[in-house]
Amino acid sequence: MKTSLVKLALFFALMLTGVYGKAQSDFYLGADLSYVNEMDDCGVRYKEDGTEKDPYAIFADAGANLVRLRLWHTPSWHDGLNDGNRYSDFADIKRSIARAKEQGMDVLLDFHLSDTWADPGRQIVPAAWAGVVNDLPKLQDSLYNYVYSTLMALDTDSLLPDMVQIGNETNKGIMQSEAADAAGWALDWPRNAALFNRGIKAVRDVESATGKDVKVAIHVAGPNSAGWIFDGFQEYGVTDFDVIGLSYYWAWHQPTTMQGAGDIVSQLKADYPAKEVLIFETGYIWTNESNDTAGNIISSVQSGYAPASPANQRRWLIDLTQEMISQGAAGVIYWEPAWVSSTCRTQWGQGSHQEHATFFDFDNNVLVNGGMDFYSHEYDGLVSAAELPDQDALFRVLVRPDGRELTIIASVGTVAKQGRVRIVDLSGRTVLKHKLIGSGEIRESIALPELPNGIYAIELHSRRGRSGARKFLLHGD
Repeated sequence: MKTSLVKLALFFALMLTGVYGKAQSDFYLGADLSYVNEMDDCGVRYKEDGTEKDPYAIFADAGANLVRLRLWHTPSWHDGLNDGNRYSDFADIKRSIARAKEQGMDVLLDFHLSDTWADPGRQIVPAAWAGVVNDLPKLQDSLYNYVYSTLMALDTDSLLPDMVQIGNETNKGIMQSEAADAAGWALDWPRNAALFNRGIKAVRDVESATGKDVKVAIHVAGPNSAGWIFDGFQEYGVTDFDVIGLSYYWAWHQPTTMQGAGDIVSQLKADYPAKEVLIFETGYIWTNESNDTAGNIISSVQSGYAPASPANQRRWLIDLTQEMISQGAAGVIYWEPAWVSSTCRTQWGQGSHQEHATFFDFDNNVLVNGGMDFYSHEYDGLVSAAELPDQDALFRVLVRPDGRELTIIASVGTVAKQGRVRIVDLSGRTVLKHKLIGSGEIRESIALPELPNGIYAIELHSRRGRSGARKFLLHGD
C-alpha cells in the first residue's frame, strides 16, 4: 500500500511540473498603510473579531506581503493640524518601515517629490527646490542627493525599502513650478526624462553602495494612459527601471472594466517583457454611508458588484486580482485600507475621506466577508509550493509517523528574524499557514490538521532571508 502511494506521489509531482511550469511564482498582495501612524496617534484602535490588534499584524496575518508608504519632502502644512504632528515625512516613514519589516512584509517607498499630494493634476516641486526649479542641472542634483541620502540613511538603520517609485501618478511629469503646474496639463519630455534618469541613478548608486537590490518603479494613473506614456519614457531614454505601476479605480477610470485593464496589462507585458507590471493603487467601497463630516472621495460602484457591501468589495477585489494574475501582472496594492474615521483633521475636513472604502467597519473592526479576504483567496495561476523544485540545502522536514505533526529544521541564516510557512495539497489549496520567528538555527514542530494521506508540499519564505520548498508524503495510520 505504501509503495503504491509513493509511486502515485511521484507521478503527481511530475505531472505538476509539466502542467504548471509556466505559472507565476511571486505575486505582491499589498496595502498602502501611510495613514496608520496618524490613526494610532489620533486614538484609533484596530480590531479583529472584536479584539484590539496591531494593524500591521492584521494585514500580515491576513496574507499581505507588501506595504506601500508615501514620502513627502517637507509637509509643513501638517503643522497647523492635529497638534502639529507631521506624517509621511522622513521620521514617520522610518517608523512605518520598521513596523512593516517587523511583520515580515516588503516595503514600497513612494517618493511623491513634493511637500504635499502629487497626482495626475498636481505635481508641485518641494519648496526647498523652488529656487532652482527652472535650472535643470541644479534640480537634477537636488533630486539625486535627496533620493540617495534618504535611502542611505534608511539603510543605516536596516530600513532600506525593497522597491522605490520615482514620483506618484506622474502622468504630467514631476517637480513643476507652481506656475507651470497651474497652467494646465503639459508634458515636457526632455525635462521629464532628465529628472527621472537622475532619480533612478540615485537608486542604482545606493544598490552599488549597499550591495542590496532595490527595484525601481514608475507610476502613472489610469490603464488607458499607460501605453503612450511608457512609449514616451522609452523614446526619451528612460529605460533603467524594473516596474510599471498603475492606478486603477473603477470610480476614476470607468468605463474601463477590470478585463479592459487586464488587456492593457497584457499589452504592456508584451511591449516591455523585462518589466513587471503592478496595480499600485486601487479601491472599492463597501458602503455609501459616512462615519464623519469629511467628504468621501469615491461613490461609484460597478454593475455586477452593486450595491456597495463588504461582500461586493471582496468580490470586486478578488476578480480584479485574478484578472491581473491571468494577464501576467506581478501584484495588486490597495490604497489606504486602514484610513478610518478619527478625531484628526485633513486639509479638507475632520475624519477620513475614505472610511467607506477601508477594510474596517465603523467600529474599526475587520469587516466580515469584506475586502481583507482578498489577501488569502486561493487564486488560479499562482505557483503553489507543490509546483516548486526541492531546495535541499535550505531546510529539512521530518514528519511524525502518525501524520499529526512535522518538524522544520533550517540552518542559520535561512530565516532572517521572521519567516512564513505554507503547506499546500496537490491542487494547490493551502491547508496550513505558520510563522517562524528567529535568526539562528530553526528547529520547530508544527501541529498538522487532520489531512488525508497523500503528497503535500511545504514552502518556507523569508523576505530578508531565503526561500525554498520541499515535498513530503503524509501516510499516517
